Amino acid sequence: MRSYSNTYIFVFSSIMVIVVAAILSVAAMTLQPYQKKNVEINNKQNILTSVNIESSAKDAEALYEKYILEGFAINSKGEIKDGVDASKIDMKKELAKPLEERNLPVFISSLNDSKQYIIPVYGKGLWGPIWGYVALNNDLSTIYGANFSHKAETPGLGAEIDTKDFQSKFFGKEIFNENGLFVSVSVLKGGTANPDSKYEIDGISGGTITSVGVDEMLKDCLSSYEPYFKNLKQGIPEMIIENVTDSVSDESQVNN
Repeated sequence: MRSYSNTYIFVFSSIMVIVVAAILSVAAMTLQPYQKKNVEINNKQNILTSVNIESSAKDAEALYEKYILEGFAINSKGEIKDGVDASKIDMKKELAKPLEERNLPVFISSLNDSKQYIIPVYGKGLWGPIWGYVALNNDLSTIYGANFSHKAETPGLGAEIDTKDFQSKFFGKEIFNENGLFVSVSVLKGGTANPDSKYEIDGISGGTITSVGVDEMLKDCLSSYEPYFKNLKQGIPEMIIENVTDSVSDESQVNN
């Protein structure tokens, strides 16, 4: 058997590490645009699912263009923010900021001669992050549809949040009560929700912690949009809200 010196082995190993690292780096850079595109298509599919439109990777973009009218970001006062691409907002990063500094995405669809307002939500499950989209009817209270996903919830238990059976429980529920107060939708321990309640659903049996995560996610995220919903209910157009704010700011600067 041929023997090699320690120097030879070290040099050979170093060259192999460098070559393999270079190949992996080139592959990662080459595939990055495709990975970003796949993420974008997946997000569009999830948005479409929240308004009960089934799509595939092949037709998601065409269906998105057909049914999603627009996407924009608002601030904590419910004012539209110029120059912010709603589709590129990372909800995990935004929720780590103080409320007044957040960019809050809104997507609007048009189905059945009416508008739906689609709100992204993000939270924490048992083993990792959970996220999704909630679509509201034009009354800005009744849930039109919902879509949830997860990273690592337990199969057969918490992972059931991404099933139609669980998501369909939200259809027709309301996030504001009769007095116009925000109440969200409470996800209760399985079998304890009042079937006649417009504000309660049963959580997943055996998936209590994940169900609590969904409950907290909805309350935390949807409550951030309350000023925006109230502005719309009062008939205040979004762009007027923003222009009034800008005008007041400009006038203040002139006076100073």
